[in-house]
Amino acid sequence: MAKYIELSADAPEKLCTVAKALSSPLRIEIIKLLYTNSYNVREIAEKLSLPASSAGLHVKTLEEAGLINTEQQPGERGSAKVCSRKGDLVTIRLHSLEDKTSKVKTISMPVGAFTDCEIYPTCGIGTEWDMIGNEDKPEMFYSPERADAQILWSSAGYVEYRFSNLVPEGKEIKRIMVSAEICSEAPNYREDWKSDITLWMNGIDCGTWTSPGDFGKRRGRLTPEWIKEGNTQYGLLVSWSIDGDACYVNDTKVGESALAGMEIENKPYITVRFGNKPDAKYVGGFNFFGRKAGDYAQDIVMTIEY
Repeated sequence: MAKYIELSADAPEKLCTVAKALSSPLRIEIIKLLYTNSYNVREIAEKLSLPASSAGLHVKTLEEAGLINTEQQPGERGSAKVCSRKGDLVTIRLHSLEDKTSKVKTISMPVGAFTDCEIYPTCGIGTEWDMIGNEDKPEMFYSPERADAQILWSSAGYVEYRFSNLVPEGKEIKRIMVSAEICSEAPNYREDWKSDITLWMNGIDCGTWTSPGDFGKRRGRLTPEWIKEGNTQYGLLVSWSIDGDACYVNDTKVGESALAGMEIENKPYITVRFGNKPDAKYVGGFNFFGRKAGDYAQDIVMTIEY
């Protein structure tokens, strides 16, 4: 399958780096040489009748431009840098797509797709069909079945997710919004059981929402049949919004933390953690509902405006 390297006038530094690497006929010969095989620097130098030092400099330039891969491997005389091709086609878009119209990427994250968690009884996790394992067993949160989870709960701790960073390179993020159906976690249920539930994004506190209770007086609109009356049934839809100036919970400003300090452009994912701070006023746990549980037919949703 062909491997593409895409360049754009919207990212001039990267474009110039690749263009410089391709401006040398010798470096192009190295790329052609690597199209059918992998070679170390000494072998490249021999095949192109180059001094090894010159071949090494050309290889370094191609590697820095992202046009080839290199890897240290054991050789006859110690380790050797083995080079291989990284791309087949380079496309360059010289016209800018910049406009003043905001664009949006939306990612729907299943509640069971967390990448890290800290769980305390009372706790549990279940699919739309049944409980996964037994209640009050934190080890069930590491079961492969959690991929199908539609509800999870814990009396304290946190759950953490990694959302794909889908913003095109060179684009500036204007706002990130996260919404989820949540409530507190009390034994069975208790409508006045408060819980301070905080969202952290890339490790930065983005605000705390105080859940008024753990709701179970009526059935949730989508609650699975296996969840019996007398237990948690539904939550409230809560949204966090972070822009260049501040953080908001349900459109109420809650802090000055902003996108600038999150270094989102440096990673292929955006980390979102929900949980109770150990020193929160109300450490009342949490319930999270997926698209087939609770009142709202949605998973945890991230919307990125750029």
